[in-house]
Amino acid sequence: MAKDIEVASHEYGAKDYQDPPPADLIDPEELTKWSFYRAIIAEFVATLLFLYITVLTVIGYKSQTDPDHSTDQCGGVGILGIAWAFGGMIFVLVYCTAGISGGHINPAVTFGLFLARKVTLPRAVMYMVAQCLGAVCGCGLVKAFQKSYYTNYGGGANELADGYNKGTGLGAEIIGTFVLVYTVFSATDPKRNARDSHVPVLAPLPIGFAVFMVHLATIPITGTGINPARSFGAAVIYGKEKAWDDQWIFWVGPMIGAAIAAIYHQYILRAGAVKALGSFRSNA
Repeated sequence: MAKDIEVASHEYGAKDYQDPPPADLIDPEELTKWSFYRAIIAEFVATLLFLYITVLTVIGYKSQTDPDHSTDQCGGVGILGIAWAFGGMIFVLVYCTAGISGGHINPAVTFGLFLARKVTLPRAVMYMVAQCLGAVCGCGLVKAFQKSYYTNYGGGANELADGYNKGTGLGAEIIGTFVLVYTVFSATDPKRNARDSHVPVLAPLPIGFAVFMVHLATIPITGTGINPARSFGAAVIYGKEKAWDDQWIFWVGPMIGAAIAAIYHQYILRAGAVKALGSFRSNA
């Protein structure tokens, strides 16, 4: 028995974790692989499904609580149901696409992972394009199936709520996206995955819960963007002026939040800056 424990200990030590090398800025070979284009298609379809389900939920809630058609203001799924729809769909779609594209489904997530050198520049750009196109198509399907409801109830577009200034809206989007991207980094940390074999299976769950919790907090302020593709797709199909008035908030805020999360995780929690400094000193 002691010998078996010694052998097992030796094998465990031989599998000690090392950080994978950072992704190249541009990898020409990547562009020749079918897996690259398959991942782009997966991001497009996932974002399309995400917007289709979530925007339908938002419109359904507004129609069910419309005082002109219903006297029950507590009817419908409520804000809690909307938050569950967004968080639940992210959980499902990340679970389905993580092994193909990484399950980003959000330009802010892609941007954060790019800053952390987890993906190449061409992949990041193509993911963002696919996500935005998928969002537009998802909202287009909602409008095609329920045009009158879509037009009457705002098309699920993100807008800054009355009583809040632009600074408050921007801050809500920055903090909300930080929570999401920070969770993505933590849940998919390869060092943790190497140590705790059960984490990769559970990774979509905390990501979905992060989206759920952020929606509970920020729906009353901005309707909750934290995903530029989601805000962009809804604004394009809805097409009304108010949906575009504060569109910059739903791009600038998430990108800033994602950048802060990437820096915090890579250079503070993972001590990337300390490792780099130590390597420089040893080489010197």
